[in-house]
Amino acid sequence: MTVSPSPAEPLLTCRNVTRRFGALVAVNDLSFELNRGEILGIGGPNGAGKTTLFDVISGFVPANEGAVLHRGTDISHMKPHQICHQGLGRTFQLNAAFATLTVYENVLAAAHYGQPKSLLGSLSFQRQAIDTTWEMLEFVGMKERHELVAGSLPVVDRKRVMIAAALATRPDCLLMDEPVGGLNPKEIEDMLGLVRQVRDSGISIILIEHVMRFLVSLSDRVLIMHHGELLFLGAPEEMARDARVAEVYLGKKAAQRIRDFVSKGDAA
Repeated sequence: MTVSPSPAEPLLTCRNVTRRFGALVAVNDLSFELNRGEILGIGGPNGAGKTTLFDVISGFVPANEGAVLHRGTDISHMKPHQICHQGLGRTFQLNAAFATLTVYENVLAAAHYGQPKSLLGSLSFQRQAIDTTWEMLEFVGMKERHELVAGSLPVVDRKRVMIAAALATRPDCLLMDEPVGGLNPKEIEDMLGLVRQVRDSGISIILIEHVMRFLVSLSDRVLIMHHGELLFLGAPEEMARDARVAEVYLGKKAAQRIRDFVSKGDAA
């Protein structure tokens, strides 16, 4: 069922979402909302259910219970390509590019297939897809390296290609799974700037990340998962003061560093 969204209506809603794999409950009765223009950061220990949550939202696995709504439309039973066409993009922990294609070809494929098309439109690359490809390559800083084969790129550039491909589908909501995993401090700083550019372009973001300074720097709110359940949801500074988060995830010393980071607005 689709309803007309109002400006105050959340862009994305997870309502009592549960996903089981046999006896394992990977996501358990989880509810939250993503507001328009917001960055929501998700953290938690390994095995907390963070990536499974992304898989449910993006249609890779269905929820056993609950519902996911995007702009008032229930997308819980849509296929991944339908959810993409609805306006929800995603990047992955590992390289999801076509390794034998060039940077340009990877983004062009996303620009072409990431939008619904008629049969005629699906048979040839349209001018709009080509223009979008160049626009997104320039946006992520990969235009000058468009002829390189994706599989030959360093990790940071493969991540940039994934982001460009996701943006080429013209989403209003972007799921980013560990965007700075495996990057060095300079690359993390550069990625911080790029994610802010994405947000400033009008795209709402949910990101999973273990690098807490990155997560805290970007997030308007933080959601912490533990054993598939919501442990905490609120402002970054409140998260750093939460005793349960310190106990099961951050530890007291890391929590103190984050409190110092938030209060000073500088590197901890």
